[in-house]
Amino acid sequence: MNKIALVILPLTFLLFSNQTIAQDEISTQRKEAIDSLALEKVRDLSRYISIIGNKSTPFSEGNRVIDRAVELFAEGSEIGVSSLYKKAIQYFAVRRYFERLMALNYDQVKIQWYDIQYISDLELQPDGRYVGVITIFQRFEGVTKDGLKYKDTTKKDITIYVEKKTIQIMGKDVEFWDVLLGDIRVKETLP
Repeated sequence: MNKIALVILPLTFLLFSNQTIAQDEISTQRKEAIDSLALEKVRDLSRYISIIGNKSTPFSEGNRVIDRAVELFAEGSEIGVSSLYKKAIQYFAVRRYFERLMALNYDQVKIQWYDIQYISDLELQPDGRYVGVITIFQRFEGVTKDGLKYKDTTKKDITIYVEKKTIQIMGKDVEFWDVLLGDIRVKETLP
């Protein structure tokens, strides 16, 4: 009897665990919608960074945009900062990165993101979330009062988290897939 229980228990677990995984699989149509949402959030972040870094943005508006930008990220995410003059890449908590960006010692700052593209398909993780990576190129230009210019182009990888969430609408639980940005890792910095 014990031998039968030892065989049936693992088979039962496998049967139910496969059903759970199958329910969380993303259809092709849903994946396209998720990809579109992920790219849109990256484009939103690009706009927010331009506003925060722009020296003509009023302080109160900059702080409001920082709050909006932070909402795009998963908790505990970090953003990398590099320079042509330093080999080390520094990583900052998301809010701290934006505060530092707003306080840069340049009179003019121009930040542009381009060539935004997926480099990896979404992969299911043991915690039930899907993870992917989007690559972007960032062009940074800063000019001081004295006319000194700094320019660089940085290739960055942005981790994308996709997870199923539940909200209540009119007393009913409704499930949906949400996209959050994760760490932004510097891959290469060029002049």
